[in-house]
Amino acid sequence: QVQLIESGGGLGQAGGSLTLSCTASGVSFSAYPMAWFRQAPGKDREFVSTITTGIGRTFYSDSVKGRFTISRDNAKSTVYLQMNSLKAEDTAVYYCAIASRAYSIDPDYTRTGAYNYWGQGTQVTVAS
Repeated sequence: QVQLIESGGGLGQAGGSLTLSCTASGVSFSAYPMAWFRQAPGKDREFVSTITTGIGRTFYSDSVKGRFTISRDNAKSTVYLQMNSLKAEDTAVYYCAIASRAYSIDPDYTRTGAYNYWGQGTQVTVAS
């Protein structure tokens, strides 16, 4: 079965950096767009970033653009989220997800319904 295992969360300082990793198994990783979402207490899960297959085009939410970088290593079946210039409002549980559609990116890639497998989540807490 498909499994996504996130790691790398923890406590970060405002202005600092953290890197999240998500390793997939049971799936042809290189064939699917991957994404990161986050969910803060009392809020809906929100889109953070996605990366396509092939040349790996990237897309970001406005709240993280310029600070976060998504990347993928198909040989390791792993997607990363490099988070720089952390802010207190980045505090959330971060989830990686694999797209429902292989190869082509969903036109509405920010919605949770565009993804059919999710990791268990990793907590990121930013101290101000």
